[in-house]
Order: sequence, then C-alpha cells, then structure tokens
Amino acid sequence: MKPNNISPCIIVKDLDPARSFYPTHLDGRLFFDCGWYINFELGKGGPTLQFMQPQSPEHAEYQGGLIYNLRLETPTLVNETFERLNAAGLPIIMPLEDHPWGDRGFCTLDPYGVSLYVYADIEPSEEFRQYYL
Repeated sequence: MKPNNISPCIIVKDLDPARSFYPTHLDGRLFFDCGWYINFELGKGGPTLQFMQPQSPEHAEYQGGLIYNLRLETPTLVNETFERLNAAGLPIIMPLEDHPWGDRGFCTLDPYGVSLYVYADIEPSEEFRQYYL
C-alpha cells in the first residue's frame, strides 16, 4: 500500500466550532460542507482535515488524545503564529521554545481539545542528532 495522502477526520456532534475556529486562527479554507461533514484546507495547497457528525452508532465521538503537528517553513513564522494565537486568547498548553530534538514550537488547543503543535525545524542538539536517520 502506498497512500498519496492522509487526512484526519474527527467525529464531533457540533461542527460550528470548527467552522469558526479553523478559518479564523489557522487560515483554514472550508471547501466542502454538506451539513454533517466538512473539509478544510490549511493554507493554499496545504494539508486537509475533516470533521463529521456521527452517522451511525459505530461512529464514536472524539474523546481526546490527538495532536496535530503543524510544520511551518521558518521559526519566524512560528513566532508570528504564536503571537497571533496568544493575542486571540487561545490556551497555550506548551510555551514557545527551542527544543533540543530540533524544532522551535508551541502547542495550543482547538475547540474540541485537539492539541495543535505548531513548529519549524531548527538544528537539533548534539544529543538528538544521533537519532536522525
């Protein structure tokens, strides 16, 4: 198997928080909305993510435990994003820092409790260079 893309779909009862949050805070472009299923593109030509309301008893509502890693091109963009999201009052659950494993990043939450780790690559510390293949 060789998929050409992977995109998460989160099952939630109310789609309105996503309809508001992702365009406002992450430049999400809503490009599909049939009422019970919505699809966002993050940035022009960027990754996609979906939200849907349960359509059968087997569709369990999201209960937490997911992190989206949102990789940006430069640490400067990470800094700017942090300032914008922090000023908007989003919860910062991991401060903006340089990490020894090789990124500069921070973490916030979406309305459903999905962690959004925003980062850009930097040079890893000597300790972590050995783990890169």
